[in-house]
Amino acid sequence: MAKIDEADDKQEMGFFDHIDVLRWHILRSVIAVLLFGIIAFVNKSFIFDFLIFGPTRPDFPTNRAFCWIGEKLPFLSGLCMQSLKYNFINTDLAGQFMLHIQTSAIAGFVFAFPYVFWEFWRFIKPALHEQELKNANFIVFFTSILFLLGCLFGYFIIAPFSINFLYSYEAIAQAQNMIEVENYINTIVSMVIPTGMMFELPMLVYFLTKFGIITPKLMKESRKIAYVVILFIIAVITPQGDMFSLLLISAPIFTLYEISINISSRVHKQIVKEEENY
Repeated sequence: MAKIDEADDKQEMGFFDHIDVLRWHILRSVIAVLLFGIIAFVNKSFIFDFLIFGPTRPDFPTNRAFCWIGEKLPFLSGLCMQSLKYNFINTDLAGQFMLHIQTSAIAGFVFAFPYVFWEFWRFIKPALHEQELKNANFIVFFTSILFLLGCLFGYFIIAPFSINFLYSYEAIAQAQNMIEVENYINTIVSMVIPTGMMFELPMLVYFLTKFGIITPKLMKESRKIAYVVILFIIAVITPQGDMFSLLLISAPIFTLYEISINISSRVHKQIVKEEENY
């Protein structure tokens, strides 16, 4: 009863009271990101040498796996790029220092994501009904896991594919590829963070179905269009140009879409059942 009364009190709060509560949730989230960012800043060697520039090393797990596949399947030998030697440059006097700060902030957000989402969930939780709270058990856990899996997929699959291909691509024989460090880091970030967000599709579908914005019927009827859009997006962010890599990367996203249809169907049936009982 105490929990219910507490929730009722929060629902009766005025607009500015809600804003004040939201402000504290945001403040705590920012503090968490800053703390993890500071930890990342201090551990410079781990963040840059081990994580950021990991996909450029021959001993990177994905690169070794590519070479193993190339040995077993000769027609995929082009996947092995152990001989590549990367040349990075910095043209800005304060460039490395600013990149250190920016990269630490991004790492802080990634590591603090579960806590940040938990704060967001604590803010909207009092507005939900008891049945909705039961249906949303473990939402913070599953959301965090999906985001982590997406980031790992972008880091270990998409990033090595794209970086190795783009660096080894040669249109002008006289030109030597020398990558700006900022450009490289931005490329890694653009492949990891968006993929983590893309893996949140099941959770997004759950809420959109709850709010009546989409239905499982709509998702099934739009399946072909959705698949084409997914393939187009993947082709843009991973321009390898071969069908094998395109299908390899798109397969988990297609699977997530099918899982999302199932989630939408379950939620829709529950909504219909509640309306009938009401």
